[in-house]
Amino acid sequence: MAGGYMGKVLFVNLTNGTLRDEPLDDGLRRDFIGGYGLGARILFSQQKANVDPLGADSIAGFLTGPLTGTPALSGSRYVVVGKSPLTGGWGDANSGGYFGPQLKFAGYDGVFFTGISEKPVYVYLNEGKAELRDASNLWGKDTFETEDTLKSEHGQNIEIACIGPAGEGISLISAVMNNKGRAAGRSGVGAIMGSKKLKAIVASGQMNVPLADETRAKELRTKYMAELLPVAQMFRAMGTSALTAASAHSGDSPVKNWGGVGVVDFPNVDPIAAAAIMERQEKKYACWHCPIGCGGHMKEGTGEYKYEAGAHKPEYETLCMFGSNCLNNNVESIIKVNDICNRYGLDTISTGATVAFAIECYENGIISKSDTDGIEMTWGNHQSIVAMTEKIAKREGFGEILADGVRVASSKIGNDSDLYAIHIQGQELPAHDPKLGYHYATTYRMDATPGRHTQGSEGLAPPDLLPKFDRKSYSGRAEAHRIGSNFNHVMNAAGLCMFMYISLPSASVLTDFMSAVTGWDVTTEELIKTGERIANIRHSFNLREGLNPIEFKVPDRSLGEPAQKEGPVAGVTVDESTMVQEYLKAMDWDSKSARPSKEKLLELGLADVAGELWP
Repeated sequence: MAGGYMGKVLFVNLTNGTLRDEPLDDGLRRDFIGGYGLGARILFSQQKANVDPLGADSIAGFLTGPLTGTPALSGSRYVVVGKSPLTGGWGDANSGGYFGPQLKFAGYDGVFFTGISEKPVYVYLNEGKAELRDASNLWGKDTFETEDTLKSEHGQNIEIACIGPAGEGISLISAVMNNKGRAAGRSGVGAIMGSKKLKAIVASGQMNVPLADETRAKELRTKYMAELLPVAQMFRAMGTSALTAASAHSGDSPVKNWGGVGVVDFPNVDPIAAAAIMERQEKKYACWHCPIGCGGHMKEGTGEYKYEAGAHKPEYETLCMFGSNCLNNNVESIIKVNDICNRYGLDTISTGATVAFAIECYENGIISKSDTDGIEMTWGNHQSIVAMTEKIAKREGFGEILADGVRVASSKIGNDSDLYAIHIQGQELPAHDPKLGYHYATTYRMDATPGRHTQGSEGLAPPDLLPKFDRKSYSGRAEAHRIGSNFNHVMNAAGLCMFMYISLPSASVLTDFMSAVTGWDVTTEELIKTGERIANIRHSFNLREGLNPIEFKVPDRSLGEPAQKEGPVAGVTVDESTMVQEYLKAMDWDSKSARPSKEKLLELGLADVAGELWP
């Protein structure tokens, strides 16, 4: 058996309460690695097309990778997979903290759930054994209360992934939370758990992750820790908040619901910049064995906004989506909404985007105070931003309209409100603008999880991985995008963190750790091919659901249609068509249907997928 794996996954039928262990096939491991690679393979095989993502026939999976819980740098990640109730296609969301490694220490590489329980339940994993337990006393509790209650029962050494009231209420922008502030936030995965009445997974145990060459793995950790790129030091010093101020004025982060210009509409960004965050930070926070430690715990909020000491530091995306995107430079309010989202289990990207959507609807007279429960939803009104976030979290009043994200909200509000709903296929866009980083345009449309900034490309890769291309040109970058995104799939599937990934001095770091941990003699070329296999099965999942990404509507504002007249990206209209068409050719996907060629699928060993797409 390859190192890095516990060797089994658990399947739980919540309808009848049965649990069964299944061995993890050796071929699946090498072909799909783990994480969402393995998850996509299993869901494509075992879940029928067009099932209701919130129904009994849907499958939800929690998976680790072979590097999770090992000496590999930042091996802390786990991923939640399923059919997204937000987009109707493939869904996944990953998180750091301590839950992923502990899931392996409890004896499992992953857990899959089908069916719907009659009452709230959680699954308890301990030393390779599993049982379902009643969670009726936990239902209705927020994620902090849930974690505290379970630790008081099972001990402080357990780790927990759970949903809060937002997931229980089937909010389509709800998240799965762990460690009171780490979120598997995107794709609406919290709603899938809520629909199944699955409150939590509890992982307990001290089982060892087998390593093919433990000495070599530890030597590699020491070697590469000393060779990390300077970006690692930036994250270590200030976390992702280091990027906030510069991004608001460079054109990277969205301003005024993607309709504004930072230097014009949001000139005073300093109140939410890194210095303002760090002076309120109480202590650092690091995920399991991470040598960077980009997170933080905040001092107690004692001013207008009250929050407990230890509240998690807001990340870049949160600062931007509730900050520049809402023209809000009140840092205490952003710490507060971050805490609300963590407690109730909401994706801060989607929630911030939805609040900005509501503000623009209000400012344009589409909704009024009588609609918003008397809350004056105006740009930069931090009290209103906090108040509406609480309503979204509770599905209360106008929050009920907003709790499923901008696409659903605009369909309920009508009156051309869709003009202000910034999403692709239901998924709200994150805080990176394709008008500045062209690569995001291809990623946002063409990845199986649309609107996802963490899916690699020619813009996010180790320095020696990609062929040369002109970063100022739309043409000639498709091969770099293909390689960058495919290698990124392996990084994600292996259980590593993106922040460490972009700090690596070389692509060989990943291949070295994979070889030392698993015992496989892998090369960069093999991992790129493996990533291509993962890309194709995720993509084919969507095609089987009837979704063609070429047909998705991408918000005009994100592409510069029309081009902005002021600021750093003035005059830029992204030639998305050229980039997408060249990428389709590089991937051997059809230019109109986006269907992979039969030859490509067979080359990748996906004969069953070819049989479904080419009957």
